[in-house]
Amino acid sequence: MTREKIKVGINGLGRIGRAILRNNHYKEFLDVKVINDINPDAHNLAYTLNYDTLYPSPFKFKVDDTILVSGNYRIAIYNCKNIDEVPWEDHDLDYIIDASGVYENVVRARKILSRKKIKRVFVTHSPDIVDFQLVLGANEEELNLDEHFLISTSICDATAIAPVLKLINDKYKITNGYITTLHPWLNYQNLQDGPASSWSVPGEIYHHYALGRTAIGNMIPKPTTAVTQTCNVLKRHNITEEMIGSFSYRTPTAIVGSADVTLNVATSVTCDALIACLTEYEEKQKWQIIKNNIEPLVSLDFKQIDYSAIVDNRWTSVIGDNLIKVVLWYDNEYGYAGKVVEQVKYVNDLLEG
Repeated sequence: MTREKIKVGINGLGRIGRAILRNNHYKEFLDVKVINDINPDAHNLAYTLNYDTLYPSPFKFKVDDTILVSGNYRIAIYNCKNIDEVPWEDHDLDYIIDASGVYENVVRARKILSRKKIKRVFVTHSPDIVDFQLVLGANEEELNLDEHFLISTSICDATAIAPVLKLINDKYKITNGYITTLHPWLNYQNLQDGPASSWSVPGEIYHHYALGRTAIGNMIPKPTTAVTQTCNVLKRHNITEEMIGSFSYRTPTAIVGSADVTLNVATSVTCDALIACLTEYEEKQKWQIIKNNIEPLVSLDFKQIDYSAIVDNRWTSVIGDNLIKVVLWYDNEYGYAGKVVEQVKYVNDLLEG
């Protein structure tokens, strides 16, 4: 017997909100019934779904009054500033995915949950006020259905890095290390030099002024929360920020991130043994978490790859017996969105038994 699709609403139809719709179109886990976005032009929302520079669109949405229509899709659209102003409950939803990236919406999501009609709210970033930060392949066994209602789906970097670090730590015990991420530009960056404006807190200016420089042609060095959030996910495994240093470049590329991971481990290991460990994991994994690559590929070859992390074993190496180097690739939009979709299904499957 085929289960009914999971009824969800999406708050925020930006890059991640649209990627969730696009990824789910092929998985068919979710039935998206409602979209809320601060863009008041419904026809423009349809346009952004139908046409995308980076990804082919499976949609041909049209606007019928306050409904987005495409094939079997009939999605009610709202234009509310705040997540708790949307009449989600009128649409018999199971879950809400907040893809707005706005901190205030996470605060206000508590009001929705207090009304006891929406089962969970998922947040596609990692504010510190959520009940739990979930990464499949890293900490799903720690999810407590009696306590965790406001769930972070983490960030793209930690979604890629955490499962790999957990695997290596379980097998070889990490003692310390350093991670450098290379992250494509994001839509809050500038085409011309200017202030570095915050997306999550509108009106706030980042104190990392270099991030306000033009995204075109510049590699912009900056701090990163990738390791902070990875360590939050893996805190029960005694992996801490005191052990793992971090640094990031915002790169002049449109899509696909990378992480250069260097780790010291307590247990002696060879390069062949490490690659065998990664390969065995890929063969036995429940979800599409780790994919191994040996082909001579470049970043855009990993676009729309629906895995948390692709380990590029051309560059996997071990110096001595204990110093490991691995290079990861990850689609920071479509690939990450796929994990969001799978997390909603995972939680729903647990609740449904």
